[in-house]
Amino acid sequence: MYACFAAGAKAAIPVHAVATRDLSRFLSRRGKRQAHWLKQAGFTGAAGSLHLIPAADGAVAAAVLGLGKGNDPFALAACAENLKSGIYRLDDVPDWAGGTTGAFAWALGTYKFSRYKTAKRQPPRLVLPDGVDGAEITRLIEGVFLARDLINTPANDMGPEELAEAARTLAERHDATCRLIVGEELVQANYPLIHAVGHGSVRPPLLIDIRWGAKKAPKVTLVGKGVCFDSGGLDLKPPSGMLTMKKDMGGAACVLGLAHMIMDAKLPVQLRVLIPAVENSVSGWAYRPGDVFTSRKGLSVEIGNTDAEGRLVLADALAEADSETPDLLIDLATLTGAARVATGMEVPPFFTDDEDLAAGLAEQGRRVHDPLWRLPLWRGYENTLDSTIADLNNNPDYGLAGAITAALFLNRFVEQAKSWVHFDIPGWVDRPRPGRRKGGEANAVRALYALLQARYG
Repeated sequence: MYACFAAGAKAAIPVHAVATRDLSRFLSRRGKRQAHWLKQAGFTGAAGSLHLIPAADGAVAAAVLGLGKGNDPFALAACAENLKSGIYRLDDVPDWAGGTTGAFAWALGTYKFSRYKTAKRQPPRLVLPDGVDGAEITRLIEGVFLARDLINTPANDMGPEELAEAARTLAERHDATCRLIVGEELVQANYPLIHAVGHGSVRPPLLIDIRWGAKKAPKVTLVGKGVCFDSGGLDLKPPSGMLTMKKDMGGAACVLGLAHMIMDAKLPVQLRVLIPAVENSVSGWAYRPGDVFTSRKGLSVEIGNTDAEGRLVLADALAEADSETPDLLIDLATLTGAARVATGMEVPPFFTDDEDLAAGLAEQGRRVHDPLWRLPLWRGYENTLDSTIADLNNNPDYGLAGAITAALFLNRFVEQAKSWVHFDIPGWVDRPRPGRRKGGEANAVRALYALLQARYG
């Protein structure tokens, strides 16, 4: 059970939460003394307002959190972020914010990236509400925090080799196998696009390949973009564009977090995880605009822009994944700025031709409060990928629909999978809210895990 949870304790301090619209009824349940104290303190139920009600002896009788309009299911994370160390229990809390959701929110609020800065406080602990599965919340939290930690680690400490070590550690924990193809071995093994993108760095590119599960189980394959830092290559990004490029391996981090959830829950699937891990750097060995490479699939690709590198490394990995005809092929990537323009940083878009899969993802995303939005895999834009000298160009000569054309590029490398979905994620929180600090984020991971549970659990 996760460290922020405590066994039942009679001395646990009760935590109440109330939306503004329910304040009158809430106060009527508190008794004269507590209601009077909250009124005198100016408590209105405003979102994020947290008040401690004193007992007659000066101890804390209860904590009360304002939920505002009641539109944040993870509002209780504010308690874990702001209350002093101690043991607490959920008491008068609306159903939509309590129970499993409330316990998960509390755990989210304990997150702290402390690799370089020691945490100054011990987070408060919560007595798990009745009927809440502590083991399930723990695996969810561990998966989310693993992804966040990997993304938040700066590139000097999170290159391809370090990402591979994190994958190897996870595989060992769950008795999975982990194979690496490194450096020039990529050329010999026919992963030319992964090699081309990573060849410009002194840190060798590599492909991580994890396998787990029974061979006769349904095949679920996860592919994650592992660009550990993206300078843009010879098409160099401006300084402002590089500031958060440690997050360009967010897809890899998220598939490792999801893989942990799947393996820890022992879902009856045959899991494969493929992560092309590279650094897109500038050097005499860097690939150039105008170069042409023949991909693993055999399609030739003209390089229109070296800053469109993510789709290149994914292309080789997807071709390998597709060759095994998986029942479900999922890729996650911090791929385009166009996706951020379309849906912002909080609602990652996904692309698929599978209507049942799309409906299932939308349903599970709503159920577990992991927002997603489907964008069209619009075939009318296929010709934007044309090249005059190769089968494809990685940088369409078309200034619109960038997230869609990127998805169409990837789709060219998927033919045999029974179902495929591509997520264009930000991997980042830019506007912090309770439980979601500024920094790395595990987008779509909980929705995907819920979908896999519903299908195979």
